[in-house]
Amino acid sequence: MNLDILKQTAQAMVAPGKGILAIDESHPTCKKRFDALGVECNEENRRIYRQLLVTAPVSDYISGMILFDETLRQKTDDGTPFSKVLSNADILPGIKVDMGAKDLALHEGEKVTEGLDGLRERLAEYSKLGAKFAKWRAVIAIKGDDLPSSACIHANAHALARYAALCQEAGLVPMVEPEILIDGDHSLEKCYEVSARAWTKLFEEMKDQDVALEGAILKTSLVLAGKDASTPTDPQTVAEQTVKCLKENVPAELAGVVFLSGGLSDKDSTVYLDLMNKLSEDKPWPLSFSYGRAIQRTALDAWAKNPEDKKTAQKALAHRAKMNGLATKGEWSEEAENA
Repeated sequence: MNLDILKQTAQAMVAPGKGILAIDESHPTCKKRFDALGVECNEENRRIYRQLLVTAPVSDYISGMILFDETLRQKTDDGTPFSKVLSNADILPGIKVDMGAKDLALHEGEKVTEGLDGLRERLAEYSKLGAKFAKWRAVIAIKGDDLPSSACIHANAHALARYAALCQEAGLVPMVEPEILIDGDHSLEKCYEVSARAWTKLFEEMKDQDVALEGAILKTSLVLAGKDASTPTDPQTVAEQTVKCLKENVPAELAGVVFLSGGLSDKDSTVYLDLMNKLSEDKPWPLSFSYGRAIQRTALDAWAKNPEDKKTAQKALAHRAKMNGLATKGEWSEEAENA
């Protein structure tokens, strides 16, 4: 493990004004989105759409892209590997490496993410294919007073830590993603409590595995009420409580924190990020984004309507990327949004 290289890569991932674009949808997720727009979800259509994404002029705002296994192996029309196209544009290629969330034994309604078996060998191959960082997602559901259980939080934190150690051994920066699902009617206070538990346990496990936090990135959800909560929380409170919870439970030496959109709208994802970065209090790590749908949505809609009009789709993608780039510096505004 070369810690200096890991630190340089991690710092580049959260460079000022930049963030991560997630284009790592699995085949079932991609099919769901294509089906909704009347597009056949075959390998060639996936390649054509993702070629549009990796060749878009977004390097001023996007530091890296998370790819799916299939995507990392794909090439542009002229035969150039996607990973090389990204590297040539100074965008770091990343790779989703988990095998999905499965039912947690003896814990109905809870999940644990699998994929550790054979991961060392897969990481070695992904590194040869050009990947510089990786992502592993865990899902934690809030249901009443009983869920998440301590078993769920511990199992996912342990798996994330072992994955992170294997990544650093292979020279890849690990992005650890314990997502607190937005589904449900829980309060912001309950989300705060669960987030604190999940983050604390995660970093305990990472410390036990000797993971160098300076060469790692946390990808996480916001501290906010569930989407079915009777009393939604205003954005300013969400921003303040998210930063407060992070400062209380996330080590200062971590390279950076990036947020997932987690079902939020495109604009709301930008607004929350901007408000957090507008807060005057000192934050020990950069706060950036790792959005998928919240950046892709308008581009995918435009492409589905007219696959030949690549320029319009890429312009939509670049606009949302730019808005989130501004938000990483607390410089987003309605005027910029509508310019």
